[in-house]
Amino acid sequence: MNIQILGITVLWIFLYGYLIVASIDFGAGFFAYYGKITKQDHIMNKLISRYLSPVWEVTNVFFVFFFVGMVGFFPETAFYYGTALLIPGSISLVLLAIRGSFYAFNNYGSKDNNIYLFLYGVTGLLIPASLSTVLTISEGGLIKKSGNNVEFLAKELFTNFYSWSVVILAIVSVLFISASFLTYYADRADDEKAREILRRFALLWCFPTILASLLVFISLKEHNLQHFNRIVNHYWWMFALSLLCFLAASFLIWRRRNYGTAFIFVMFQFFFAFFGYGASHLPFILDPYITIYSGYTNPTMGTSLVIAFICGLLILVPSLILLMRLFLFDADYVKGGKKV
Repeated sequence: MNIQILGITVLWIFLYGYLIVASIDFGAGFFAYYGKITKQDHIMNKLISRYLSPVWEVTNVFFVFFFVGMVGFFPETAFYYGTALLIPGSISLVLLAIRGSFYAFNNYGSKDNNIYLFLYGVTGLLIPASLSTVLTISEGGLIKKSGNNVEFLAKELFTNFYSWSVVILAIVSVLFISASFLTYYADRADDEKAREILRRFALLWCFPTILASLLVFISLKEHNLQHFNRIVNHYWWMFALSLLCFLAASFLIWRRRNYGTAFIFVMFQFFFAFFGYGASHLPFILDPYITIYSGYTNPTMGTSLVIAFICGLLILVPSLILLMRLFLFDADYVKGGKKV
């Protein structure tokens, strides 16, 4: 494995970590607001709050590592994506600021304010929708380069079928991942009422997730045929494994069995799909302008970054596990008997 492949793999692991952790957080916001407007907040919102309280501050660590690492490993991405992400990136930053404000106001200001909870729930869906546009941009056709000038074709982004299919997939995936985890968390808390509500959410959003995935494949064929062919010819088996994991997770949730194992299958479902997509997209970071070879930093800098980011990964993951053992899955805390 050369240094370029190793570098992009480490970054993709950080982005996958953000995908899972942030999806649980974002979906929890939507479910909390849904519980409020349907008068079921007394059943499940305390459970959701117990999950969010110890982990919300570390959710964006994975994303920060990925963003900094991408610019460090592949400096050319700042030149191209800096222009392309001006609109969706700005939207994402505003939404993240609103979401952060919710935590401050909800924890230190007015409790149970419907406006704060509404903003919390809505941003949980809009943030992944706006961030997902990066995947569409990376497929090409939305950036035009003339000399040293880069023009972002915003109109094509908002009228692109593939772009909207990716947005839909991002939203339904967030809801499915979050509902699957919170079902397991409610089961650990022996909260049967909350578990049944969240289990229904998991079953409700599982099939839209697969349908949205198929929609992405169909639209990708029209948008970037070469990438589609690489998936079909070389990486189909990763998506087949993803489908098998999805079926296993859905079956366990449907049969009310082994919710923890079911969530592990959900994680593997998105692991195989996410890494299958990433591997099939190589060597392009931005088709056709940037590849992992043409946009790579100098070898000395690249080697130093790989070592630093692997060390960061070895520190971050055990720290997150320790946080979960000490608070999130503590026998007293999960049942509401201990405060953070």
